[in-house]
Amino acid sequence: MKAAIFFGSKSDTASMKKCTDVLGEFGVEYKAFVISAHRAHKLLEETVAQVEKDGFEVIIAGAGLAAALPGVIAGMTVLPVIGVPLECVNPGITNGLAGMDALLSIVQMPPQIPVATVGIGNAKNAGYLAVEILAIKYPELKEKLLAFRKKLAEDAASNCEAAL
Repeated sequence: MKAAIFFGSKSDTASMKKCTDVLGEFGVEYKAFVISAHRAHKLLEETVAQVEKDGFEVIIAGAGLAAALPGVIAGMTVLPVIGVPLECVNPGITNGLAGMDALLSIVQMPPQIPVATVGIGNAKNAGYLAVEILAIKYPELKEKLLAFRKKLAEDAASNCEAAL
């Protein structure tokens, strides 16, 4: 059970850590890479090929602004790619779009090269989606996921009565 995580800038580290927290909670091995699709295309291509050789089974890719990274990776592999649109937090770049540019860039992939896409800044859900994808193959992971969902339901039921 291995997930690769890519993001284009070190400034995205805090946002993308949310998915590693989830993967760690479920015991999924992961490795993260900071590689820009625009500035280091060849390195990205080599790293994606190595990730495949090393037995990784799902890729999470976070990107802001033009957010090409998830789509570029999806064009390089048949592994499932989960895109995380990020709000630009890079100092010196003014962008009032609050991540909408990244969301539309990732979700509007051309036919035949899909990228699963979570909400803006929701790397946590990317982690959960990666766990769900991996749980198809790994029964022990599926059991952990079912137990997690059962606890969510129990917690929700215990909080259903509101005091006003």
